[in-house]
Amino acid sequence: MEPEIKRLKDKIGIELLWIYILALLKKKSSHSYLLRKKIEKEFGFLPGEVTVYVVMYKLKSRGYVSSKKDENKIVYSITKKGNELLKTAEKIFNEKTKKIFKQ
Repeated sequence: MEPEIKRLKDKIGIELLWIYILALLKKKSSHSYLLRKKIEKEFGFLPGEVTVYVVMYKLKSRGYVSSKKDENKIVYSITKKGNELLKTAEKIFNEKTKKIFKQ
């Protein structure tokens, strides 16, 4: 794999983990371990356990996700504010990719 492609995959992978998490939570509430596995299955990369917890903590502290305890697990859900953030991210991505790949 070319180094440029590897860097691209890294940049749109782990550095944008919050987008993947919000997109998955938009579909269904989940706990961190399951989110990690869904990211691997649906998006093709496996973020570290600690990395997911750090991102979840930041998303929660900024009001983009909420949490509740369910048995021994913490289940996360996207909030209205999180949905708005995800829509904004989608808009930015669409605008940029149209400009980059416009023929």
